[in-house]
Parts: sequence; structure tokens; C-alpha cells
Amino acid sequence: MPSAEETTVHQDRPVVSPTRRDGIAAAGSELIGGPIGRWAWLGSSRLTPVRVVALVAIGMFALGMAQKMPCYEWAWFRGASSQYTHACYSDIPHLYLGRGFADNLVPYFDRLNGDMPYLEYPVLTGLFMEVASWLTPGGSIQYREQMYWMVNAGMLMICAAVIAVCVARTHRRRPWDALLVALAPAFALTATINWDLLAVALTAAAMLMWSRGRTLAFGILIGLATAAKLYPVLLMGPLFVLCWRAGRFREYGTALLGTAGAWLAVNLPVMVLAPEGWKKFYTFSQERQVDFGSFWLIITQRTGKSLEVDTVNTYAMVLMVLACAGIGLLALTAPRRPRFAQLAFLVVAAFILTNKVYSPQYVLWLIPLAALARPRWRDFLIWQACEVMYYLGIWMYLAYTTSGDAHKGLPTEGYQLAIALHLAGTLYLCALVVRDALLPERDGVRTDGTDDPSGGVLDGAKDVFVLGQARRSTEQTAQTVEAPRVEWGMRPPGAA
Repeated sequence: MPSAEETTVHQDRPVVSPTRRDGIAAAGSELIGGPIGRWAWLGSSRLTPVRVVALVAIGMFALGMAQKMPCYEWAWFRGASSQYTHACYSDIPHLYLGRGFADNLVPYFDRLNGDMPYLEYPVLTGLFMEVASWLTPGGSIQYREQMYWMVNAGMLMICAAVIAVCVARTHRRRPWDALLVALAPAFALTATINWDLLAVALTAAAMLMWSRGRTLAFGILIGLATAAKLYPVLLMGPLFVLCWRAGRFREYGTALLGTAGAWLAVNLPVMVLAPEGWKKFYTFSQERQVDFGSFWLIITQRTGKSLEVDTVNTYAMVLMVLACAGIGLLALTAPRRPRFAQLAFLVVAAFILTNKVYSPQYVLWLIPLAALARPRWRDFLIWQACEVMYYLGIWMYLAYTTSGDAHKGLPTEGYQLAIALHLAGTLYLCALVVRDALLPERDGVRTDGTDDPSGGVLDGAKDVFVLGQARRSTEQTAQTVEAPRVEWGMRPPGAA
């Protein structure tokens, strides 16, 4: 690491060095000279932690783009299975033609030809796609599809840098945790499959604003993120429970108003002027069949019975509600109020695990939250290994199903194993986050005595409503505080 690894935020509060606290980070640092020494001259480099993290994130993003080069050059345009055997598929070039951007159609307003009558993405993502089409130069249709992907990749690279910087700055004393995001292999592999990085960047910026106590800015950014993808609004659930426990209803109300206002500002014009096109995203999500990556697909494939869409929607909703209830109980009964990032990770992971589809780029939703919730290299890399196996598994399975009698790729049983690995890796990380919440002394972020560096107004706040174990802990603390004070050095009454 550069000498800026221990650059201080305040003179009495140095930046946490991962190579001194994490064995895997220390072992990995041997590639660049080993852990920072005890007598190192700190803070003498221009390469501050945030700058290093941003540069690494951009470098890894570029490697991910290089991994897509076989598809960029020919595989997207010559047969279906080639883009799967090279594991370089992307929705971006295909939807340039398939969603009318090549024909200068206006999303949500102009009806499309084919089986999809309108663009099936939220409004802010549709605007992102449209802006990229404006920047795409003319030429043959293949060249325009290539340039459309390249323009989108450039815009998404900016989003990736924003994510890395926001994660690095959310925990003031732990900027190096953002290297988990920058170096995540699944991040580089899936960054240009779709447009999810826009919502992820807005969510990461919102988390940064909340950590700084800027509740209105947090709400506005969450509203914009929800206008780009549905999942960011889930963060408002655990935040409500945490604010309930800390009695911070005013701050939560401000954030909620900002969220609703920003979402409406983006959606209302399209909702009024093009209602059919606007609601396509929501109807498509509801009517979508059981699809890739979910445990629902394993059930249908193993039993040979198709599940009704309404039935799956109902069961998935029930499971999600139960998971959210469990997260709420965890927030109110844990001996110490869980950190915001921990519960944010858990609620998004619950949504992914119970959903009827898991596209490989959905891992992008979790990576920044995982880096904030449990910044441990060993567990993070175990989870990432499972996600990389799933990334390869889905493309090899599609290669198998599209290669005809040749059957090049992974059969159904192998793909089911890849799904199981993804589910097991995510559940493993969830279990560790829950354990950290129940045993806060094992939470690596809190080992130095800090409370919740991403909590903003919740950081260090007193509890006003708790249940179960947390109530007993609070009562014991109150009894300790109310005990008689010992006046050291004073004679007791009646002493000779």
C-alpha cells in the first residue's frame, strides 16, 4: 500500500489499516511490498486512500471491458451461443435495436415492434439509455451497436468511480474497505451487462449523505435511485426501525419526504403523459415467469411442474415479508443497535434470495453494502467466489441450451449447482452479518469503540424503544448509572 494508508482524519483518530487488522489483506499486500511498517512515515503521498480506491476501481472496470472484447468484436453478432461460450454477454447492444433506440423512438411514448410493446425499465434508467443513444455516432447497425455499448460503458465507468469514492468516504476512518468494491471480481465481470450501476451509484451516494447527517439529500438520492431501479426503496424499511429504536422520527420523515418528492419529480411527467409506457416496468415485473438464478427455477426443474405466476408472486411476497419481520426484530432486540449498513445489506439480500429471478448483474446491488456491512476479506472473497461460479454457470448453461445437438456448455444439473452456490454464498454472508449484530463485540467496524459510522444521526444516539434482550441490557445500564457514586478519598459518615 502507499504510505497514505494510515493518513489521519483527525490527529487522535488514525485511518484503520486493513493490513494490520485483516490477515487476508496482509497476505495480499505482499504483492506490493507487504503490510505497512510500524515506523512508516505516514501521510506523505498524494495517493490518498480515496484516490487509490478510485483508480483501482477504474482499472478493474477497464479489465471487465476487456473481458467483453470477444463479444464486442464479433460474438454479439454471429450466432447465439458464441456470446455465452465466451461469457461476455451484455443486454446493452441487443436492446439498442430491440427497444427502438436505433430507430430514434422515444421510450415510454412510442410503441415498439415485437413482443415488448414498451421499454420495461424504470424512467431514470430509460433516460440514461436515451442519452447514451444520443451520443452514439452513425454508421452501420453493427457499428452503432458497438458504439452504443462503448458509450454506455463510459457512462457506467463514471458510476463505478462514484460508487468506489462514496463507499471510501462513508466510513471516515475506514476508506480502505472500499477496495473490497474496487477489487471485487463479480463487479468487474457484471458492470456492463445492464444499467444497474446507475441505481447502485445513487444508492452509494445516498448512504454517504446519511452518514454525514444530511437526511434530505439522502432521501432525494434514494428517490432518484428508486426511479432507476426498484430495490433502493427497500432501505427505507430498516432505516425506519432504526429511527424508531433511536427516536429519530423527524429525521426519518425528512428522508421519506425527500424520497417521495424525488421519485415523483422523475416519474410524474411520464406517468401522466404516457401511462401505458410508464407502467410497463411494473406490469412486466409482476407478469414475469420464474426465470434464471432463483430457487424457484430449481423447484420447477426438479419437479417438472411449472408454477403459476400469481402463486410464485404470493409466496415470494410472503417470504419477503417474513424476512423483513425478522430483520425488524433483529433491529429492536439486538443488545446494541445494529449498524444501518448491516440491515441495508440484509434487506436487499432477502429481496434477491426470495425473488423469482436473479440476473447475474444483481450482485452489484450487494457489493457496496457488503463492504460496509462486513469488511472482512476472507468472507467477502468466499462470497465473491460463489458469485463468479454463478456468473460462469449461467452463460455455460445458456451455451448448452442454444448449441443444439452439440450441447456445448453446462447441463441443467450443473446450472442448478451454480444457483445453489450463489444462494449458499449469499446466505453465508447474511449469517455473518446477523452474528455481528447479535454479538457486536465481533463486529470488525466496532472493535475500536465506534458505534455506527454510516449511521449519521443514529451514530451514538440513545435507545428509546427496545425489545427483549436489548431491553434487559438497557435496564442493566440504567441500574448501573443510578447506583450510588463513590467519592474516592472521602471518609465515610461516622468514621473515626
